[in-house]
Amino acid sequence: MRARRSCLSVPGSSPKMLGKAPSLPADQVFMDLEDSVAPLAKEEARGNVIDALKNNDWGDKTVVVRINSIDTQWAADDIKTIVEGAHEHLDCLMIPKVQYAHEVKFVDHMLRMIETNLDLDKRIGLEIQIETATGLKNINRIAHASDRAETLIFGPADMSASLGLPTVTAGLPMPGYPGDHFHWVLETILVAARDSGLQAIDGPYLLIKDLDGFREMAMRARALGYDGKWALHPGQIDVLNDVFTPSQAEFDKAEALLEAYKEATEVDRTGAVMFGNEMIDEASRKMAVQFAERGHAAGMKTQKTYADFKAEWASK
Repeated sequence: MRARRSCLSVPGSSPKMLGKAPSLPADQVFMDLEDSVAPLAKEEARGNVIDALKNNDWGDKTVVVRINSIDTQWAADDIKTIVEGAHEHLDCLMIPKVQYAHEVKFVDHMLRMIETNLDLDKRIGLEIQIETATGLKNINRIAHASDRAETLIFGPADMSASLGLPTVTAGLPMPGYPGDHFHWVLETILVAARDSGLQAIDGPYLLIKDLDGFREMAMRARALGYDGKWALHPGQIDVLNDVFTPSQAEFDKAEALLEAYKEATEVDRTGAVMFGNEMIDEASRKMAVQFAERGHAAGMKTQKTYADFKAEWASK
């Protein structure tokens, strides 16, 4: 599982921002050729992105390029130019405004042909944005359209427009609505992602100086089970890394619980076991795996082992 707690958006039309991105603490950087790039600047932006991919040290970041949507005249050239120009530095392509499964299949097939022609060992992944009512209606077919897919991403701005919501600033609570007006949308995307074995990523929060509001929305996404969220500004990255990283106590407990359950099932051959004063079973293991995987993706190390937990219980 790639780390995607913080997914930084960087306009492909800005060499300055592209050059700064590798030094920032975001788990993922995606270089944008779509909405943040003017139509007359698309071709130049491709060159900027290729230069940035090839001439920077991206370390262990997940590196992605967002192409233009498949219903535009730019998408095919985006795929061909970027992959042929800098495939060795690219982890995934992001497809925006996906409405039908065949759009994902189109990108999959283009990548297959390019990879075959270039005799590539590396296989490029896909990230899929759900941003319209039609995409939401077809989400299950979309999520299963390609085994290259790694994430489903919620796009609140285009979704707001598609649904006709009375707002011009997407991602904020809706005045007059008694609850979270996007709860069903977020849950639908999450269920489709988990059903197809994908990560679920929340979209942007447009008020980039409102870090308190941003943290609140990030915590909402984490509470629902999302793996990360977009950052539109470097100042938002630390908030995301904090919110979507398990606490040390959570990580240690998850690792110890997994060890205890493995010992119980493989050595003692029991299906359930006491973990301190808590009864754990296969469902407990599945929950612990989620915390453990997120902690490992964030580079966490165990500070309190299963042996430490047992010694603590014995002393009480």
